[in-house]
Amino acid sequence: QVQLVESGGGSVQAGGSLRLSCAASGYTYSYKCMGWFRQVPGKEREAVAAIYTGDDSVQYADSVKGRFTIAQDNAQRTTILQMNSLKPEDTATYYCAARPNWECVQLRESFFTYWGQGTQVTVSS
Repeated sequence: QVQLVESGGGSVQAGGSLRLSCAASGYTYSYKCMGWFRQVPGKEREAVAAIYTGDDSVQYADSVKGRFTIAQDNAQRTTILQMNSLKPEDTATYYCAARPNWECVQLRESFFTYWGQGTQVTVSS
């Protein structure tokens, strides 16, 4: 059973940085699409960034381009989301997601097979 465990959330002031990690276990897939999503109460879960581990190609939501960076450490089976220049509107629960054996052809919630439990990020003004 594939398991994804996020860590690194917390509270920070606007302009600060946080580094989220997603540790994956329980699988033997060589390549996969790894994504980060976020959700605030009452709103749909939205895609933030994604990376295809086959060639490290990345995609970002317009709202985070230039501020967030997604990266993959295949040796550690860890997906990193480095978040810089954080804004209050980045406040949300952040989720890691995986779709084994696929490139990141879609960044919709329904595309991803496995999900982590989420980690809270709070940015104060």
